[in-house]
Amino acid sequence: MPKPIHEADYRQLMEVLRQARLRAQLDQAAVAEQLGVPQSFVSKYENGERTLDVIEFVAICGILGLDPSQEIAVIGRRPRLRPTAKTSN
Repeated sequence: MPKPIHEADYRQLMEVLRQARLRAQLDQAAVAEQLGVPQSFVSKYENGERTLDVIEFVAICGILGLDPSQEIAVIGRRPRLRPTAKTSN
């Protein structure tokens, strides 16, 4: 199965969350406790095994002291791969 075109962006965003967690001197268990989820939840999104929905992302940003809109804006400024238009002959 082909990889989604947004995979690199998503991995970058998850790395931002992981680095922010480390800067905040929190382990995965501490973040999970504040979210009310198992530690494996944090591990899986940081490792790309699980995706986050917007509500989860905002909650995690709150715990880590990040502004969600600023973090998304960084991703929005990255160059995008554009699907090539099919030409008809």
